[in-house]
Amino acid sequence: MCQTAHDMERPVAKARSESRGGKSRNPVIRYIQETQTELRKVTWPTREEAIRLTFIVLAFTFIAMVFLGALDILFQRLAGLLL
Repeated sequence: MCQTAHDMERPVAKARSESRGGKSRNPVIRYIQETQTELRKVTWPTREEAIRLTFIVLAFTFIAMVFLGALDILFQRLAGLLL
């Protein structure tokens, strides 16, 4: 069987396309490549935004803690009355 010059160049062209940003056939490498591509699209918050949002999360966590603690005490007392 005789190969043409075009057929002989395919593996080299394929390897070059993969090294230049083409998708790999290996699923693990392809996953890492796609993850890197998506992370480049992310708009990260500024330091001030991150601090402000952290305080908001902590405040709501504290409010939920107080609310659930009060419910726990209420149900404990109700259960004590019934038993």
